[in-house]
Amino acid sequence: MLGWLIGVACSSVASAQNGPVVVELFTSQGCSSCPPADELLHDLAGRDGVIALSLHVDYWDYIGWTDSFGDPMHTARQRRYGAVAGHRSIYTPQFIIGGQVHVVGAKAMDVVDAVGAQRAQPSGMALQIARSGDRLAIAATATSAQPVIVQVARYTPQESVRIGRGENAGLEISYVNIVTDWRTVGEWDGRAPLDMQTTVRGNAPVVVILQERGPGRILAAAELR
Repeated sequence: MLGWLIGVACSSVASAQNGPVVVELFTSQGCSSCPPADELLHDLAGRDGVIALSLHVDYWDYIGWTDSFGDPMHTARQRRYGAVAGHRSIYTPQFIIGGQVHVVGAKAMDVVDAVGAQRAQPSGMALQIARSGDRLAIAATATSAQPVIVQVARYTPQESVRIGRGENAGLEISYVNIVTDWRTVGEWDGRAPLDMQTTVRGNAPVVVILQERGPGRILAAAELR
């Protein structure tokens, strides 16, 4: 498959080694504290070396506004992060950087510092992805055996929503990189090079993430827009 990767047009190939850093924002349209964090994600989405993803949760829907992007799977992912970290509860807004660092609210400097620290940590993994039609090829190598979960995420680049009820009633908020799908497509033990394919449909950007079980540290990620 590596030969096939090389033969694909450069516009459909992405590679990553020790980066980019994945930044996940757990947010909600019904949370009055979230708009500054949503705005911060706009800035992060425009930065080189960062894959910024907005995961809308559903646990604020009861206060009067149902988040149109909310997904119980995002809530479940945030709960798993919390369990790994030993937290008793989850909240919004919350940034999780590189699968490791948890930042409360829209603390821009804390997020930027965490991104820099994650980028400075060598992961020992190199990832390359390529797409041809509905076929997504994933190739990776590791300097040492380390089991990871292979995940594929899709997102909507940008959408604005006028909030009709709840804590943010009357506001029109712009959201970026809104996750619409996040699935596990395989596991890899890191011993032999990873060489796999999966199916992706539609024009939405594609993100591939190699992450320790838990969920734990994200060791490699790559994106095709």
